Amino acid sequence: MAESFAFNIVDNVLFKLVTEAYGEISRAWGAQSDFRRLNDLLITVKAVLLDAERKEVHDNQLQVWLQKLKDACYDAEDVLDEFEIEALRRQVLKQRSIGSKVSNFFSSSNPIAFRFTMAHKIKKVTKRFAEIVALKNNFHLTERHDGTSHVVRLDRETHSFVRAADIIGRDEDKQKIIKFLMRSPTDGEDISILPIVGIGGLGKTALAKLVMNDECVDRHFELKMWVCVSDDFDLKRVLIKLIKAAKGVGGDCSNIDLDQLQKALRDCLDGKKYLLILDDLWNEDNMKWDELKQLLVGGGRGSKIVVTARSNQIAEIMGTIPTHNLQGLPEKESLSLFLQFAFKKGEMNQYPHLVKIGEEIVNKCNGVPLVLKTLGSLLLSKTSEHDWKLVRDSEMWALVQKESSIFPVLKLSYDQLPPQLKQCFAYFSVFPKDYVFSDGKLIQFWMAHGLLQPSYENEDLEDIGRRYLNDLSSRSFLQDFHKEFSFNYFKMHDLLHDLAITVAKNECCTVNSSKQNIPRGVRHLCIDNLDFFEENPSRFLDIDKLCNVRTFCLKNMKEDPSSESFIKKSLSRFHNLRVPDLKRFSFEVLPRNICSLKHLRYLDLGGNSNIKKLSNSICKLQSLQTLIIDAVGIKELPKDMRYMTGLRMLKISTEQRVLSKNGFEHLKSLRYLSIGFCENLEYLFEGFQNLTSLHTLVIFCCENLISLPHGLKSSTALKHLIILDCEKLDFNMTLGFEKREKEDDDIQDYLVGSGLRLKTLGIGGLPKLEALPQWLFVGSGNTLQFLSVHNCKNLTTLPDPRWQNLISLEKLVISDCSNLPSLPEQMPCLKQLEIASCPILSKRYKPENREDWAKIAHVSNILIDGNKISSSN
Repeated sequence: MAESFAFNIVDNVLFKLVTEAYGEISRAWGAQSDFRRLNDLLITVKAVLLDAERKEVHDNQLQVWLQKLKDACYDAEDVLDEFEIEALRRQVLKQRSIGSKVSNFFSSSNPIAFRFTMAHKIKKVTKRFAEIVALKNNFHLTERHDGTSHVVRLDRETHSFVRAADIIGRDEDKQKIIKFLMRSPTDGEDISILPIVGIGGLGKTALAKLVMNDECVDRHFELKMWVCVSDDFDLKRVLIKLIKAAKGVGGDCSNIDLDQLQKALRDCLDGKKYLLILDDLWNEDNMKWDELKQLLVGGGRGSKIVVTARSNQIAEIMGTIPTHNLQGLPEKESLSLFLQFAFKKGEMNQYPHLVKIGEEIVNKCNGVPLVLKTLGSLLLSKTSEHDWKLVRDSEMWALVQKESSIFPVLKLSYDQLPPQLKQCFAYFSVFPKDYVFSDGKLIQFWMAHGLLQPSYENEDLEDIGRRYLNDLSSRSFLQDFHKEFSFNYFKMHDLLHDLAITVAKNECCTVNSSKQNIPRGVRHLCIDNLDFFEENPSRFLDIDKLCNVRTFCLKNMKEDPSSESFIKKSLSRFHNLRVPDLKRFSFEVLPRNICSLKHLRYLDLGGNSNIKKLSNSICKLQSLQTLIIDAVGIKELPKDMRYMTGLRMLKISTEQRVLSKNGFEHLKSLRYLSIGFCENLEYLFEGFQNLTSLHTLVIFCCENLISLPHGLKSSTALKHLIILDCEKLDFNMTLGFEKREKEDDDIQDYLVGSGLRLKTLGIGGLPKLEALPQWLFVGSGNTLQFLSVHNCKNLTTLPDPRWQNLISLEKLVISDCSNLPSLPEQMPCLKQLEIASCPILSKRYKPENREDWAKIAHVSNILIDGNKISSSN
């Protein structure tokens, strides 16, 4: 059932009220007594909320009361945010050297009018809470305190990073399917289709991936495609996914008509022997399948399709050969998988009594891998026999049998989450199934909604978000992790996504039908395709229902005047909006309403290639924390970005030649800066050392960039530096900005005092790079953990030997560096080494070359030109 999240929301408001910032705000506006009164009321009601949320399942009146409380909390949060926004605006006005120009830009509001308006609002909120709190006695609630109010940091971040090689007990299934794929086609057979059928969580997708990535399969087929269909079998969408999978590229195809898509798919297949995996299929409409199948017969003889589904009905419709019915894991493999997740390495032998109880739990899991991993993760770090017996003897097992579903098991694991993580988990429902999450963007999304609560004073919000993600991954709520440089990407299993939708039912709503009911007071609204919109447009702009929307997402929308008009009208009504997702729309001008959305925290305009210039008024968004304007074609960035002092993540693209006029050096809250696809950019900006919180800098596809700013060497907070595809960049030039016309006389002056302490360094596509620059390694030699060098054809020299001892380096990747003669001398902590298309290195570091091999023989994972190498070779 849907969760109320009242405890979390009350906790969020209380957290705001006790911060030093709000103490100053209350004194500045004479609101101390109102803030104290509100704080006292919330403390009173919070004490009984855990009991209320436990009992609401059986009490409709209690559900109504909790909904009223939650709505009042959201409104209180909006009022408190208005105080904070005004405080931020005044801070900007007080900055030194601002002058009258800035005052005019921000058009200062009348402080007397603001005080009067806000006094009325805060008193109204307080009165409303007093009425709600007075009703709590009607429900005979008792005080409960949850010991998991803060996330427990589990010392195991990689257990749910399950690689294909780690999948247990599926070798026989894999060989059977590969045998089918290698089979020669029979006469008259257009295309062979094998369905893999089993209940959710059995590992159908994992098995399909094992097959897809097998070397024999790779050699057998000219083309391999993977398409996750999920529960919305729309022919046009499936065709778009197929074309993208065949071409291996992204892009927006939503405006291409069906006839053009059919031709494009046939061009992709065009006689090639292909393998297509259609994952997670739900469609039981034979006509829809026949329509798609006709478009798939253009491949070469011997092409195969593998379908994963939960329904035997789908197998009967689609299969041309007998279904592969996937069964649960055998008992031995089931126990092995469960124990792998329930204990830390080497810990299992210390608790034989728990292993015994674990065997009884495993017997009830029917060999379902998702259940085994979920329950194992739930019991990780719990050494009390009582906790294990609670799981073994839980009432959920009766529900599992009755419903023939593993949903109750997943719900049990969800119920064990700390309150703040429950709400973070629920917000996954805002995103579609099979979505590839980026840790950075997801953390900023949580931050925009105020879900990240510090455990101690001054804890960085990004660190809190990473801690939350570590906890969710350690409990097996996330999967399919992969890492690129310092960025983590991952997915959520579709059953867990279903659970997120269920618990967030009253909070989040995805609309894809005109008949669908939108809950009153919904906070997160996603509209998937506006084709149905013309049937009844007025109901989707019902101000009474939608005035409280905080997230507004649009997916699979047509780019036409009606869509643009709908977006503009929506933005004009959603006054409390925090996150509008406006990616890949073709606005020529950004909707004017956006600049009046003072609560805005996260704005993504990526892919809006028709926007040539952004209004300077966007710089008035004082609360904005994330701004993504990386669409190619923006001629000029707003000139007053220096005043967007709340920005923590910024991704930009521009046709400007220099960035020195935008005031980026004043963005002292900035943690992440990405500059890409700036074909005219020659210089960045001075004052990099002023960005005292910046931990990640990414520069890519800036083909005319000449140099890096001088102040970069003093960026003491910088941990991750990635520079790719900048053809003219010379690392040894210390030109900081346009006015500096020559290099510093003494390069050593530049090296002395370098404050860089990097953990990640990724460089590639730099033809002018002949030597890895010494200034990067002066301070980073002891801290660098990951180094990647790619496509640097002229690189011949490593850093000065004084900085070749990379004592903390754990992963080294070098590719397409044909003239690089050697590796760093000392890498004692190196765990992973990858060398590709580097003929000198490939030849030099082989086991038979004993002297050089000895320098890397301790590395556990060595890959040279795609081949695993070890001493035994």
